[in-house]
Amino acid sequence: MKKIIYPGTFDPITNGHLDIAERASKLFDELIFVVANNPDKDQLFSVEERMEMISKSTDHLTNIKVESTKMLTVDFAKDNSALAIIRGLRHVSDFEFEFQMAMMNYHLAPKLTTIFMMPSEKYVHLNSTVIKDIAKLEGDISDYVPDYVLEQLQLKLNN
Repeated sequence: MKKIIYPGTFDPITNGHLDIAERASKLFDELIFVVANNPDKDQLFSVEERMEMISKSTDHLTNIKVESTKMLTVDFAKDNSALAIIRGLRHVSDFEFEFQMAMMNYHLAPKLTTIFMMPSEKYVHLNSTVIKDIAKLEGDISDYVPDYVLEQLQLKLNN
């Protein structure tokens, strides 16, 4: 079974993330979203809430799992017999950081491949921070997040 992991904070998951996941899920037998708890980021949603949003947003895909970890991504990948890590690239500016991470991951786990994928052009300008900022100011983000995520953002920001 060929497995790939898709690590990230996903705070919240966007249609750009889903675009990449849907296309990667066609290339692998199983795609595992790995939700990170990044202490360097101020997160709006808990790990559990993010996992639920991903699960509900991907329920149309049969080969998706959602997990979380506090371990190194490469160790999680090895423990789950994954062949690869998928990472999204939106802009040239993403490449420098992602390349550095891919090289470090290669040195830590040479058998693990990092695959870069670009989202559809209609999502290339998206990231979770922009989505949250627009939502906080009551802007329309309905084209950029799944319906369930939109509902959860509205609930969280209205409380």
